[in-house]
Amino acid sequence: MLQYIDKLIKKLKASEKGQGMVEYALIIAFVAAIAIFVLNGGLRGAVNSAFDQASSAVNSAASVSASNGSASSNNNTTPGGSDTGN
Repeated sequence: MLQYIDKLIKKLKASEKGQGMVEYALIIAFVAAIAIFVLNGGLRGAVNSAFDQASSAVNSAASVSASNGSASSNNNTTPGGSDTGN
């Protein structure tokens, strides 16, 4: 009985027929699972949240810059620093 099992194991180890097809099928299944996850909204919420946060940060920086820019443009100094409002 042990000799039969040993022969069977050697035969299975020697036979690599179909191994490449199984590997390709596993890769395709893995890629398909990732694609389904992404397309069904797995990352949609995270990506939307990241872009919303970035947009808010840019808008906030622009409004701060605009308010600082308007205050600094009202002073009466020349680029050299001398006062023009004598």
